[in-house]
Amino acid sequence: MSIAPNAVKVLLADDHTLVRRAVARLLDDAPNLTVVAEVGNADDAIAAALRFSPDIVVLDIDMPGIASFDAARTIRSRVANARIIFLSAFTHDRYIEAALACGALAYLSKNEPPETVIKAIRSVAAGQCYFSPEVQARLVIDSGGIRLAHESVSRAGTLTNREMEVLRYIARGMSKKEIAKTMHLSVKTVENHSASIMSRLDIHDRVELTRFAIREGLIEA
Repeated sequence: MSIAPNAVKVLLADDHTLVRRAVARLLDDAPNLTVVAEVGNADDAIAAALRFSPDIVVLDIDMPGIASFDAARTIRSRVANARIIFLSAFTHDRYIEAALACGALAYLSKNEPPETVIKAIRSVAAGQCYFSPEVQARLVIDSGGIRLAHESVSRAGTLTNREMEVLRYIARGMSKKEIAKTMHLSVKTVENHSASIMSRLDIHDRVELTRFAIREGLIEA
């Protein structure tokens, strides 16, 4: 692959092939933007990021395998200067909170016109932030950083970021062994997180945990 010296290298990760390829075509037609890889899940996004060292990683949120938020943290820790953009059909506060917590600089709704992706990529590549209007309206951006204007007061707000990720995996029907493998943790650690989640939420059944996660917008039904 021949890449112009000043081109912004973009990695796309979305499990919907039609969406991913449509965005790739759009970006390849834009000046000074080059799609270095297209993948269909977050695990492959990590592998592609390590291989191609993209400037921008555009991640869908709800994909198979490791959670996109965990993938974003891994990519940011292992790929110098990689910047994260989340592109999703869903704009729940929980998703926005998780995106901000893992260092994303942009959060786009899939309801936006396609050209918005180009604007967001150029903004983030220049070190700026970019949020869809419906997301922007719920944020405060000041000298203290970026945060939701109204902090969550639900029971889910009592969970740590790590516990939140474990809860998402539990709600997706994964076993503790599968969660441990995906998160690169010991089964014992996952068991401890699971026990803490149940204690904090006062929910002691996996089915009820799943229902809670759906109600809170932590996963999609």
